[in-house]
Amino acid sequence: MSHLFYLSTAARPVLDRAEGIYMWDTTGRRFIDGSSGAMVSNIGHSNPAVLAAMQAQMARSTFGYRLHFETEPGERLAAKVASLSPAGMEKVFFVSGGSEAVESAIKLARQWAVLTGQGSRWKVISRFPSYHGSTLGALSVTGYDPLTDPFRPMMVDMPKIPAPRAWLDGLDKDDPATGAHYAAMLEAEILAQGPDTVLAFIQEPVGGASTGALVPPAGYMQAVREICTKYGILLIHDEVMSGGGRVGTFLGGDLWGIVPDIVAISKGFGAGYVPLGAMVAQSAIVDAVQAAGGFMHGHTYAGNPLACAAGLAVLEEILAQGMMDNAARVGAVLKARLSALMQRYGFIGDVRGEGLLLAFEFVADRETRAPLPREMKAFDEMVERAYAEGLIIYSRRSRGGYAGDHFLVCPPMITTEAQVDEIMEKLIRALDGFAAAHAEQLA
Repeated sequence: MSHLFYLSTAARPVLDRAEGIYMWDTTGRRFIDGSSGAMVSNIGHSNPAVLAAMQAQMARSTFGYRLHFETEPGERLAAKVASLSPAGMEKVFFVSGGSEAVESAIKLARQWAVLTGQGSRWKVISRFPSYHGSTLGALSVTGYDPLTDPFRPMMVDMPKIPAPRAWLDGLDKDDPATGAHYAAMLEAEILAQGPDTVLAFIQEPVGGASTGALVPPAGYMQAVREICTKYGILLIHDEVMSGGGRVGTFLGGDLWGIVPDIVAISKGFGAGYVPLGAMVAQSAIVDAVQAAGGFMHGHTYAGNPLACAAGLAVLEEILAQGMMDNAARVGAVLKARLSALMQRYGFIGDVRGEGLLLAFEFVADRETRAPLPREMKAFDEMVERAYAEGLIIYSRRSRGGYAGDHFLVCPPMITTEAQVDEIMEKLIRALDGFAAAHAEQLA
């Protein structure tokens, strides 16, 4: 009997070891980590250089509270992050995970507004569906009903606009008019709320679990940046899943050359070696807050020297081994292979994503894009079928949490084309099993 509990009661084997893109249980059975855990293990498991850096730091110190000491790993990692971030984003605040990074971003934005005479601004507009974290503040900007519904009485539910799901809405994602259509919804919501009450807009440049690697339509990112600037609203990019090189650039926003005001990053940033995340912000914002007495926010493990040593080694490995280029190149191969599955399985309605942040979505009808019946629980079944084949993938419900089924295929950035073949072989067996089990419903 286990004394641990988590969000699933599904029985799982005991992990013994992991190396590269592979994981083994204590019986010796091997799995392909086809989702990098929860899109975390960006550089693969047991990287020798990262382990060596962690061991070296452990011999020096494993903890130093930020109010008492500066640390070399923290300063070096912050400098490296600033060098990889867009111009002007030179201030870094370390945290232990994505929810903390998003909470930090929201609170920094609010403190900046208060200190600059804009105390009426407090609303953070986000999108539906979306996922920004599990803490109450992050949940208030999350648009994923199963996760938010139980807690609505305990939080301020922030304004939402539709996510730019061009495929689902039957629009051409390559037409700039489509991007303008969705961006106009942001401006309309700002005006409806009252521009002087809106603090920020938060979005994932490339969608994560809630939208399944959603890539915005042409012109959308540029239009959103212009609208935020027009109304003096801070633009927050949630790069918890898309950041760290997975999409082929250090940040997802880099794909469009967009400079946000604040970025939240985690997951692949620490690559699973230690809990690590960061908020990166424009210097002008942080300088104003610091000049007024400092950021009224913090976490005990912020800037932990062991975590920062690991994070620095992760970034150095990404750069030294050209992993971002590999993610773009191998990701294109994997995406093409996933797209080809649409010819074989009529219930795959869409394949999307950038780099090695990819997903495919099930439908009951490709023309209407109607989802499979929710009682089929396809999002659970396909994960279990893939797991039985020795392939780990990640699923969520694509239509706000209670309907629709999408599957993220996001192996580590070190994945080779030969390993793509392994992934596809196992995935096809799982899809064949699903198709056979539901032949009548899928006919």
